[in-house]
Amino acid sequence: MELMVECYSGHTYAQEPRAFVWQGERYVVEAVKRAWRAPEGPHFLVRTDEGGFFELAYNEAKGVWSARKRWITATPCVNNLPKEDQR
Repeated sequence: MELMVECYSGHTYAQEPRAFVWQGERYVVEAVKRAWRAPEGPHFLVRTDEGGFFELAYNEAKGVWSARKRWITATPCVNNLPKEDQR
């Protein structure tokens, strides 16, 4: 099943994803949390409007997108805990 991605394309294709359809459901990208370039093309860690995180990757040689759900959990910062809880 081909992944459909709507993206902003300025001076190059796939500069920033805006929305995508994954497993039959459309997700709107609320924020790009991280973007990096791999040998096959650009990758993006995005947060959707529903609060989920996905890694989107565009393979430039094949001209196809891929996605995988990412499970991001917040861990408390020790400095924010009361003194008695810092161990």
